[in-house]
Amino acid sequence: MAFRSSFAAIALCIATVASAQEVAPTPVPAPVVPAATTTVVITTSAGPITLALEKERAPKTTANFLRYVDQKRLDGMTFYRAMKLGNGIGLVQGGINGNPKRALPPIAHEPTTVTGLKHEDGTISLARLAPGTGRGDFFITVGAIPYLDADPARAGDNVGYAAFGHVTEGMDVVRQILESPTSPNAPVAAMKGQMIAAPIRILTVRRAK
Repeated sequence: MAFRSSFAAIALCIATVASAQEVAPTPVPAPVVPAATTTVVITTSAGPITLALEKERAPKTTANFLRYVDQKRLDGMTFYRAMKLGNGIGLVQGGINGNPKRALPPIAHEPTTVTGLKHEDGTISLARLAPGTGRGDFFITVGAIPYLDADPARAGDNVGYAAFGHVTEGMDVVRQILESPTSPNAPVAAMKGQMIAAPIRILTVRRAK
């Protein structure tokens, strides 16, 4: 009799555990909150390009670009460079083109190893010479160009370029600019064959309302 009672108690215990397992709620993962961005529209003579700027992940570079936007320093400037790397990959560069009357002080370099951003298709990034010389010139990539990212293992200047946003609408306009005819002339040898013969006008750059 005692054996039967023990067996019944064990069976009841097993049933209770099984029941508890059945009703245990499934853990719900915390929702992924996207990093905050600011939307900006570049209206060009070839059409509009809408950007999401990473004000949270790349705050210094985004704040710099927004100063040029809010002070209308990019209005009337151009996309003047189309670097074609083949197979539809490349970048288009625009901005103040070194115009000292439009330039603000340079900003500290914000590498991709800090921001976590990458030079993927449609990335906007700050143009520069040496690190920390970026001002009011920028470029937009067509296709992924990973060698523009920072790479501590690479010799020499290995901090890459400061990516700070991406195109959300208007990549067709960016690709059209990339295909623009170029001139054999260039201000520096590294840009030979990359300067757009008839630069694409930047009419306005504004925060989206």
